[in-house]
Amino acid sequence: MSIIKVVTLEEEMKKNPQLKLSDIQSLREWCKKQPHLPKIEDNFLALFLHSNYYQIEPTKNVIENYYTIRTHLPEIFCNRDPLKEKGLQQIFKLAAVFPLNGLTKDGYTMIFSTFLDSDSSLYNHNNVVKYGLMLSDIHFLNGTNDGYIFIVEVSKSSFGHVMRLNPLEMKKQLYYLQEAMPIRLKAIHILNVTPALELCMNIAKPFMKNKLIDIIHFHLSLESISEYIPVDALPNEIGGKAGSMHKLAEIQVKEFEDYREWFLLDESTRRVNEALRIGKSKAANDLFGIEGNFKKLDID
Repeated sequence: MSIIKVVTLEEEMKKNPQLKLSDIQSLREWCKKQPHLPKIEDNFLALFLHSNYYQIEPTKNVIENYYTIRTHLPEIFCNRDPLKEKGLQQIFKLAAVFPLNGLTKDGYTMIFSTFLDSDSSLYNHNNVVKYGLMLSDIHFLNGTNDGYIFIVEVSKSSFGHVMRLNPLEMKKQLYYLQEAMPIRLKAIHILNVTPALELCMNIAKPFMKNKLIDIIHFHLSLESISEYIPVDALPNEIGGKAGSMHKLAEIQVKEFEDYREWFLLDESTRRVNEALRIGKSKAANDLFGIEGNFKKLDID
């Protein structure tokens, strides 16, 4: 853990003039009155405030959702040991998720994801999402930024991948993205769109708010996406100059290993205690709906 540098509240206040100590103190007092919540560090309170543009009440809602959803979504937020979890180790060979160097012209951080292997028989959607959210967690520790751009390269996606999707799991994951992630998500760019991806989007759309749908952009070529991002920042295989996808993926997996102790501690300490919640305790069904509402997708 000694190699992990976590941004401090003092650093955040220097970086963000809108961040007020009085707002941090107000959130501290509110947290004390929520006995079910874990201890929340000041740098995370700053992150929650920043992601909600320093509005106190929306920030409280995101704090509550963040810890509650992570507690009741074990398929994503448990078993995140990069050295021992076999499901993760398999997905590290199948897919890649990593940040790109540099920023967009608007100053946004770019996160890139793609398949390394087109074999859909190995695909586990929960583990791919787990992979991506582990990267997000590392970025949270690095503090606030002006915004994120997700770039999803899907040339290897197929109907075999779509057949392995579970709509209920997608609903849960999209709920976390829209209601709990402390980031300013500016856009999602989907590159090299396939018919399978279009079907996947049709499955996901009922669980998306218009605000999310409106920031998703589809691209058939590099020329199209070049209006939004510096193409040279992409991996070589996609037409950029950033280096090999496999090498960039290896670097990211090594970073997960460096943060291994943090992931283990997160699972054991940063969760809600429903027994201490004032009022009615919450369960997964309260958040996401009845488990039996969806079956694994069948395609004729």
